Amino acid sequence: MDDHTKQLLLLGREHYEKREFEKAEYLLKQVVDKTDRFADVFDMLGVIAHSKGDFAKAEECFEKAIQLNPNYTEAQLNLMVTYNDLGKYDAAREIYSNIRSRDAGDRRADPFAKGKIANMHAEISQAYQDAGMTIQAIEELEKAVGLCPGFADLRTRLGILLRDTGDAARAREEFEAAKKANPKYLQGRLALGVLFLSAGDRDEAKAEFNAVLEHDPDNKSAQMYLRIAAARETLKTIPPSAPDDKNQET
Repeated sequence: MDDHTKQLLLLGREHYEKREFEKAEYLLKQVVDKTDRFADVFDMLGVIAHSKGDFAKAEECFEKAIQLNPNYTEAQLNLMVTYNDLGKYDAAREIYSNIRSRDAGDRRADPFAKGKIANMHAEISQAYQDAGMTIQAIEELEKAVGLCPGFADLRTRLGILLRDTGDAARAREEFEAAKKANPKYLQGRLALGVLFLSAGDRDEAKAEFNAVLEHDPDNKSAQMYLRIAAARETLKTIPPSAPDDKNQET
């Protein structure tokens, strides 16, 4: 591959990662004009076509990517989604079945495939949230967490939904699980701290906010919540005011 094509490929991937699809498509199509041996280029072009609603073109690109790399899990999952959009449900089920049974010597599901599907459930959950369908949103995130229990961000999102529906006990379980999965995931630590703070557990809340500041000293949210916790402590220590003499009965 010549230097010019390498540069086109490099820039195309960079724009794609930034979700700058129009720029990425322009560059990646030039790569395809010069060489058709990069499976990821066809996968990216498929995602771009799918984002435009051009499912037929997306199908063509994903199939080409899989032809070049039969074990390209992400392209297979993208094709599975596209088949569903096209109403080709049997073909979609066949792909999913093939992914799960690819390695006959290992019955465990492909972790990458599970992660991809978990994120799909998370996207559906967001769609339900946007439509005001909170129960269905929770159910989708529960499916996502069931597939990938170690994803701290998914557990945190589920915890927030549970908290907002009044289920503080289950929310705490999810926030604690997110903390265990990834102690450096600060959004989870903040959410747990807020839950503690709202329950009046100021010491536990302060511990979480201080842990956030250890990783991110300029975190404005943690700083603000610590001030709130301190203010509540101050209010607890102020004795009741004496009655105003002017308001006393004579």
